[in-house]
Amino acid sequence: MRAGRTPNRGPAADAPALSRGRLAPALLAAVGIGLLPWTLWLVLSLPSRKVAEHWDLAWAGFDLVLAASLLATAVTLIRRSPLVRSYAAASGALLLADAWFDVVTSATGRERWLAVGLAIVAELPVAGLCFALARPSG
Repeated sequence: MRAGRTPNRGPAADAPALSRGRLAPALLAAVGIGLLPWTLWLVLSLPSRKVAEHWDLAWAGFDLVLAASLLATAVTLIRRSPLVRSYAAASGALLLADAWFDVVTSATGRERWLAVGLAIVAELPVAGLCFALARPSG
């Protein structure tokens, strides 16, 4: 090892002190567990049908965030930046969310089949590619 360089101690060595302690994992686990009864309450109490204001703005905004994330993934991949894993993971998660909401919010019939087909041939395969790019090498 050259003078002045520290050994590579892995990703945890570069993480903020909060994530190396017990607070962050405990908080994330508590929120994850807390979402389970919340989700059950939503399933039992929310109507199956709701007219949403600004539906067009919500979808356009989401798609702009998705586009920005995919472009950032492409740029970091071209530049061989270590940030590619983070952008790829975010892009994969956004693509999964996009596929999910496209399918469950589509009307029955032709619109539903189009949403399912788009998920199968585009969104899910690209999400898989993103998650593969997000995996640590080695």
